[in-house]
Amino acid sequence: MGTRFARMFATFAGLCLASTSVQAAADSVDEHLRAAKTAAGLDFAGVLVSTCVAPDNTGGGGGGPRVIPDRATWHAEPAKIYDNLYFIGTKVHSAWALKTSEGIIIIDTLFNYAIEDEIIGGLKKLGLDPATIKYVLISHGHGDHDEGAALLQQRYGAKVVMGAADWDGIEKMADKPGGKPKRDIVATDGQKITLGDTTVTLVSTPGHTPGTTSFLFTVKDNGKPVTVAYSGGTALQIIYKDVSKLNIYADTQAKFGRMAAEAGATVLMTNHSVFDNAATRAQLMAVRKAGDPHPYDIGAGGVARYLTVMSECAKAQIARLRTPGS
Repeated sequence: MGTRFARMFATFAGLCLASTSVQAAADSVDEHLRAAKTAAGLDFAGVLVSTCVAPDNTGGGGGGPRVIPDRATWHAEPAKIYDNLYFIGTKVHSAWALKTSEGIIIIDTLFNYAIEDEIIGGLKKLGLDPATIKYVLISHGHGDHDEGAALLQQRYGAKVVMGAADWDGIEKMADKPGGKPKRDIVATDGQKITLGDTTVTLVSTPGHTPGTTSFLFTVKDNGKPVTVAYSGGTALQIIYKDVSKLNIYADTQAKFGRMAAEAGATVLMTNHSVFDNAATRAQLMAVRKAGDPHPYDIGAGGVARYLTVMSECAKAQIARLRTPGS
């Protein structure tokens, strides 16, 4: 009798512990979701939906499209955003031209079908010479951001900078729309790319891809220095079922948040308009009047909140994966 009772008690205790474990995991998901929602507020609703609510969304993947979409669905007019920074992206994907005293630094290069229209044509519309492009910084090796790199490298002799793991990934591809750039400068954590009067600090932020790199640099708003935090990797859909990669992602977003705070960054930029409303904010520059706040300056608190959303969403997904039955 005693033995049977002991077995029954052990079974009951085990069920209680399992139930407690499931509840704790569920509470953890809710805890991280609440933290992300609080940080997002109304400013980062797109980030919250794409990264927290639907981490398995299909936006922002890699590779070239099989069918080129109609130009009207992606074309955006170029715009001067700061004294020395220009938007040359599409309605969906962002690319930037950072003008220095000795040439241009391009940040991300779009799908291959858009580069002639948006980057080459956009620079010319803005009165900038594409032949002065000296560096091309690639945040990560996905087609929507790197397919224009080979053209800029071959046509203008620009130096292409990318994380080692993403260089490796490109080299393993049998083919790539727009061509594969030749391995050039390998980005390392803390590395500085200096051209004339401008320096960009590279921050290794793996997660979205193994070689994702984010950037810190200074621009000028009517002569006033302003620091930009450029988030190199956004969506989770490629890694949303991999706890180890999600852990790396959460840690590197928090790391970039600390570095952005130390640098005094008050501007947040990414390579997807859904995350930072790049195309819309570029249009707002046309109606900005003297004394108006800059559409892109969200303050140090805003930058911190964005990166908190990214980190907490990854943690929420980790908790989901660890919840039995999820």
